Amino acid sequence: MRHTVCVTQRPVADGFLSRSRTVAPSGWTRWLVPPAALSVHLAIGQAYAWSVFKPPLEQALGLSGTQSALPFQLGIVMLGLSAAFGGTLVERNGPRWAMFVSMTCFSSGFLLSALGVLTRQYWLVVLGYGFVGGIGLGIGYISPVSTLIKWFPDRPGMATGIAIMGFGGGALIASPWSAQMLAGFGTTTNGIAATFLVHGVVYAVFMTMGVLLVRVPPDGWTPKGRQLSAARARALVTTADVSARNAIRTPQFWCLWVVLCCNVTAGIGILEKAAPMITDFFAGTSVPVAAGAAAGFVALLSLANMAGRFVWSSTSDLIGRKNMYRVYLGVGALLYLVIALAGDASRPLFILCALGILSFYGGGFATIPAYLKDLFGTYQVGAIHGRLLTAWSTAGVLGPLIVNAVADAQEAAGRSGPALYTTSLYVMIGLLIVGFAANELVRPVHEKYHERPRVVPLEEKGQTV
Repeated sequence: MRHTVCVTQRPVADGFLSRSRTVAPSGWTRWLVPPAALSVHLAIGQAYAWSVFKPPLEQALGLSGTQSALPFQLGIVMLGLSAAFGGTLVERNGPRWAMFVSMTCFSSGFLLSALGVLTRQYWLVVLGYGFVGGIGLGIGYISPVSTLIKWFPDRPGMATGIAIMGFGGGALIASPWSAQMLAGFGTTTNGIAATFLVHGVVYAVFMTMGVLLVRVPPDGWTPKGRQLSAARARALVTTADVSARNAIRTPQFWCLWVVLCCNVTAGIGILEKAAPMITDFFAGTSVPVAAGAAAGFVALLSLANMAGRFVWSSTSDLIGRKNMYRVYLGVGALLYLVIALAGDASRPLFILCALGILSFYGGGFATIPAYLKDLFGTYQVGAIHGRLLTAWSTAGVLGPLIVNAVADAQEAAGRSGPALYTTSLYVMIGLLIVGFAANELVRPVHEKYHERPRVVPLEEKGQTV
């Protein structure tokens, strides 16, 4: 009977993947947790390097550009959906279980893709990389968030920034590595399949390091010398907890949903169209941008995206989350305005403004988990974060759609150069203003949404610190 009760209460058996087996022993250093998170985020950040596979797939399987983009698009959609619907499971079962599920799905996606290319069944590539691998993206993205916040209650912005920086930087590793493998194996179906196979195996090994290394803090743990009074001094930092179910009923959640959606839409609009945009802006000037320089510009944007995730989220620990988003949205709107009015006057000016926008884009991703922790506590912050990431899925469609649709319409009207993008730049400014207003509406969560003292199963209680 005792065994039966235990199995009924625990969603994961008391085995290697269970939360109870990941409680840190005495003397464990919390600085081992960020590398565990990075091992997962650096791997799943490969999604940003999917474009490396597009030309070989189009040539080998006779695909159109739209068809070759399907695995990536489905992967991003599944990232948002799996994060939203799987967030509660991640909180309940713990980070080791979540990282294992992420590793299994993400690596299996590559293996299915290898089989699909080898048999010339492209639907298997879409299913593998897009659907199965996309689930791995979503679960992996949120898997370390609440754990890092519990280990670093004094510096949650810095902690989540370290991990989410890995997602932004994963493509910097994956892109040249994938290109080198394709050059070695060849761009035939056999060569692409072999490349996918190696990806699946190597990423499984790499992500396993995170599975083995991750730990959760014991009940009641706090870092030595933590200044609790300073942490509680800010009006938006709560000492209570809000469940994921209650969080989505609060106006604060939906304000932050709008904030994230607007910030990501503005950033991804430049990121997706970066190379042709800088080429078009300076095509009619005395210093046109060559294809190689445009590619270098894209690499610079990736570095800004990655650096912003750590630098700005760490800064938010000092100035507060609301102030940080005032910078992202307010200064971001001004940078867009500079590009719209004088972007073609100076190439360095254009590049600096674009780098600032992309750094705010990355910083917004990394700061939002800490903002959620401030408002809703640590109880189910991972699950709340997962639900909020549906804003990313929405923005991932809106941003490229706005920029591409406007550019196509302007080109059809006979315009060229900066005129292709002026309208979409002003649309982005408007979105950032909407996001700025939504951020200003954020207030402390009303106590009616707070969790009340209650008797809970041991594994659920272990989520509060």
